[in-house]
Amino acid sequence: MAPSPRIRSKKDVNALPSMSSTFWAIMILASLLIAYCNLVSSVMEILDLTMFQGQLAAGTCEIVTLDRDSSQPRRTIARQTARCACKKGQIAGTTRARPACVDARIIKTKQWCEMLPCLEGEGCDLLINRSGWTCTQPGGRIKTTTGIIP
Repeated sequence: MAPSPRIRSKKDVNALPSMSSTFWAIMILASLLIAYCNLVSSVMEILDLTMFQGQLAAGTCEIVTLDRDSSQPRRTIARQTARCACKKGQIAGTTRARPACVDARIIKTKQWCEMLPCLEGEGCDLLINRSGWTCTQPGGRIKTTTGIIP
């Protein structure tokens, strides 16, 4: 005798989780969206590392070269070159003894101390000919800075 075909009841047809097809469609779309976002994030990270390597963010600076000469007793001559990506109306300068983008007016008028070039606790004074500034530490040590303005 051949086995009789099994008769399915309504209960058997809905044996899968009782969630609507809309729920499953939303779950699949959400999964695809997450996968897509991960892919885009990975691609952007690769592009940042290759195409934009070496570019500075607007308003930032970095030291490119730093040379020190201590051949004279009690005197050290330091020369540094900085690379800056300044915003409109700004120019490369010095703030708290670090290269920084400062208001272009300060450089044009040679009011060097307005860009706060000295470390906290040091006093700033303009050189007589306005070619630079001095930073005086509380102990009396003086650092003189002069610049070449094109």
